[in-house]
Amino acid sequence: MTKLFLLSARQMARISPFFPLAHVVPRVDDRRVVSGIVYVIKNGLQWKDAPKGYGSHKTLYNRFIRWSRLGVFDRIFAALAAEGPKPEEIMIDSTHQSASHSGEPLKKGALSRCIGRTKGGLNSKLHVVCDDGGKPLAMLLTEGQMSDHKGARIMLEALPAASALIADKGYDSDWFREALKARGTESCIPPTRSRKTALDYDRALYRQRHKIENLFAKLKDWRRISTRYDRCAHTFFSAICIAAAVVFYLNQ
Repeated sequence: MTKLFLLSARQMARISPFFPLAHVVPRVDDRRVVSGIVYVIKNGLQWKDAPKGYGSHKTLYNRFIRWSRLGVFDRIFAALAAEGPKPEEIMIDSTHQSASHSGEPLKKGALSRCIGRTKGGLNSKLHVVCDDGGKPLAMLLTEGQMSDHKGARIMLEALPAASALIADKGYDSDWFREALKARGTESCIPPTRSRKTALDYDRALYRQRHKIENLFAKLKDWRRISTRYDRCAHTFFSAICIAAAVVFYLNQ
């Protein structure tokens, strides 16, 4: 018999304030349903294959879809990420999320699903800013072909105040360095070979960049994150927010 994963009372107390209020008819037990949603995302199951102990798989699916549309899981992650102390250093990077064929891009003019076609096939791209402990602070989902430069420009306003930002060569650009300087943040970014004038950076500090690589590895340990099966961008991003909340904040 499958052992059920259940969020603890302490974990539920941290996230339940963000749940929508029940109207007239009481909801099916929040702890059991939300725990079932976590189990499905972690193990990469189809909703119909969720263990019977979590109740009807239709309830799990409907709750996930409805709360994803309402942005509930996004707000939970954002609130948990904002609770900690201000970091001394932050890091930014991105990773590709392969998409199954069921998530093919829509026709021109339709609402974006954040799926694009690159040399590696259909995929999405997850841009993340994390603190000096390797915990995600801000996340952005885009089409797979979006460059790191464009992703950084979109996320610029979401960057928390910090003494330094660590990033790889993909983020080496004059505008980004100047934008960070204007915010009082030092750039710890290796220069690209195309630069005519070499730029120095703190090599000892740069070695901390492995922490954001470890972050991506932990997220991709969740099977519905490693491979995208969700057709809609908001449901896939909700799954990412759930994984990030559980791994980096609720289990601490």
